Amino acid sequence: MEAVLNLILRFGFISRKQFRALVDERITNTGELIALLKERQWIGPRDAQELEPLLESLKEISEGPPESADPAMREIHATAARVARSDSNVLILGESGVGKSRLARWIHTHSLRNKGPFVVVSCGSIPEALLESELFGVEKGAYTGASRSREGRFQKAGGGTLFLDEIGELPLNLQVKLLRAIQEKKVEPLGSGREVYVNVRLIAATNRDLEEDVKQKRFREDLYFRLNVVPLLLPPLRERKQDIPLLFDFFLREFEKKYGRVFLPEDPGLSKSMMEYPWPGNIRELENCLERLCVLSDDGQLHYRDLPPSVRKVLEAEPVRKVRPSAPEPLPEALRNAMEQKRGLPTIAEAERFLILRALDASEGNLGEAAELLDIHRNTLRNKMKAYRIQRNPPEKG
Repeated sequence: MEAVLNLILRFGFISRKQFRALVDERITNTGELIALLKERQWIGPRDAQELEPLLESLKEISEGPPESADPAMREIHATAARVARSDSNVLILGESGVGKSRLARWIHTHSLRNKGPFVVVSCGSIPEALLESELFGVEKGAYTGASRSREGRFQKAGGGTLFLDEIGELPLNLQVKLLRAIQEKKVEPLGSGREVYVNVRLIAATNRDLEEDVKQKRFREDLYFRLNVVPLLLPPLRERKQDIPLLFDFFLREFEKKYGRVFLPEDPGLSKSMMEYPWPGNIRELENCLERLCVLSDDGQLHYRDLPPSVRKVLEAEPVRKVRPSAPEPLPEALRNAMEQKRGLPTIAEAERFLILRALDASEGNLGEAAELLDIHRNTLRNKMKAYRIQRNPPEKG
């Protein structure tokens, strides 16, 4: 529920003080939340009409695959949703940082094994001498230093999912034992001389070209075919730049929950300007970049100056037309006509206050519509109204 509260705070429906009060309440669903907001008179009828569909859409997003605007990614998510309900092996392919482990966990969460454990093995980060015992377990005294018996990851994942990350780094001798474990659903702990039945669903991932590794005899062909029942190839972020603003918002919500703060970009176009960077580290690099912005923020605003030097260097090397905000579109007709009624040369503050009043009038007091007319964030509009001491006065109903 805290994620929902963060969302409605970001959209300006509640204040920070109200947010802190609501966090302490035992609210179990969005219906209770709206009822409580109405009871305390923190939202009016118009706000409720805007808030209800927003919360409904949030519910749909949280129950579906990770959001994407890219057709290829949507197809991958659709396939992942279908395969999640089966027990088939899945092989997730893609460059480092594209979100392979995140997708693997999502498949597990939406599978019939979701009440079982999700066990991760990073095949490339465990020394080869220890990898066999990590995977299959070890009996006491099997080797020097084995002072006690220990279950392997296959046993620990019983009833759930075993995620083998960096599967392409697995040594050939262990590939044989892994193939046998997949085929017979049995493993032999090191030094035991006996087989143990295992019940796991297998998901593997790699950033290597396994087909080429098979040709070069670096990866067993029979194991490749066993793993490659349902392949999912995740495209790099540079090939789906339209997802960058969506991922920007997604990770922003994550860090708001993590740090218990609300963050807003100083420049509303910050996320779009980041589309000009190639992101060689893909989603992981974008996530780290955004966390840096949040950590370095003293006032809750995300500043362009806090971007990593490597990112700023590329963005500033782009043609000016790409990194500077685009020329503003013509004002909506209602505002343009209203502006023509103003005589003389007002100050920027006077002009801004005048436009806000006209936008509120044109939208009949609807903050969402007024913010859209002004092409600013709803929260920005609320802050400006407070600064200019503008009261929101919805029209009286006769």
